[in-house]
Amino acid sequence: MEGRSPTDHDWRVVKSVTEYETGWYTGGYDLVELPDGREKRYYWAELPAAVVIVAVVDDPQALGLPGEERSVVMVEQFRPTIREFCYELPAGIVEPGESYAESGARELEEEVGITADSIELLEDFWCSTGVLRHRRGIVWAEGFSRGQRKLDGSEFLDVLTVPVDDALESARTGPANDATIEGLLLAAEDGLL
Repeated sequence: MEGRSPTDHDWRVVKSVTEYETGWYTGGYDLVELPDGREKRYYWAELPAAVVIVAVVDDPQALGLPGEERSVVMVEQFRPTIREFCYELPAGIVEPGESYAESGARELEEEVGITADSIELLEDFWCSTGVLRHRRGIVWAEGFSRGQRKLDGSEFLDVLTVPVDDALESARTGPANDATIEGLLLAAEDGLL
């Protein structure tokens, strides 16, 4: 299905205002002229692109990971925003000049301590388009060897593995995480799980 051109609309931006910058994201609003001539503010937060890594390992112990069977690599971390521990796929920010695959390779080694022989993009898309200016890429990694784990100063996470057959159910057990569910569903749809 082909969509309209980004310029094929009657939604003129009268002005765009940045109200704050946090170092993590920028927030503000666009004053938009609606197709009927009225004006309305649309608030937004702009975040850098992020990557989410789906990695299935056949023998976790051979890579120094917990588990004994074919499993999805996940991390458990506390999310202060919702005040809960979450099971999540490894993920991180795409640095300037990196592709989703390059970023996925870097994040997988930094967070989990394994390297992948190949990483391919499954999908990239906009997230929460009603309020965010944020793109996310889901990548599939395979062919693993041990690497060097190197967490960022604010990362406190534990690596775990979840048997492939239990991964989606585990991800759906509260608190659920959008990126993890999306990554697992896309990989399953592509026949990778």
